[in-house]
Amino acid sequence: MDINELTLGQIKDLRNIFPSDRSNSESKLYARYVGLYVICRSRNEGVNAGEVIALDETGVILKDARRLYYHKPINKNVSWYEGVAKFGLSSDSRVGEPVEKLIAEDYSLTVCTDVARDSIIEIKSNEQS
Repeated sequence: MDINELTLGQIKDLRNIFPSDRSNSESKLYARYVGLYVICRSRNEGVNAGEVIALDETGVILKDARRLYYHKPINKNVSWYEGVAKFGLSSDSRVGEPVEKLIAEDYSLTVCTDVARDSIIEIKSNEQS
């Protein structure tokens, strides 16, 4: 197939495969999370908390990311990382040292409250035994 001989119909078909407004919508969707402190759950990297500095459909980069090895929310009436994202970490939670981290796989983000962010940032890092 010679690209110079494409018909108008073929060009329209190609354009539908790569719609420009789709990428614009996705950009806006991702852009709203940049600068937010989140808990990121992923397939191989586990559960991490940090500030989003960049993201798209292929992955996310977290600044000052801390892996949440063992996490319980302060409020015992809520569970999992959603509870941590809202109320913060209990004192018996275990977290890693802050690092910049690229998570290049399927992931989900849960936005943290200011109280939760401060709790995660301030908790002592887990020491190796």
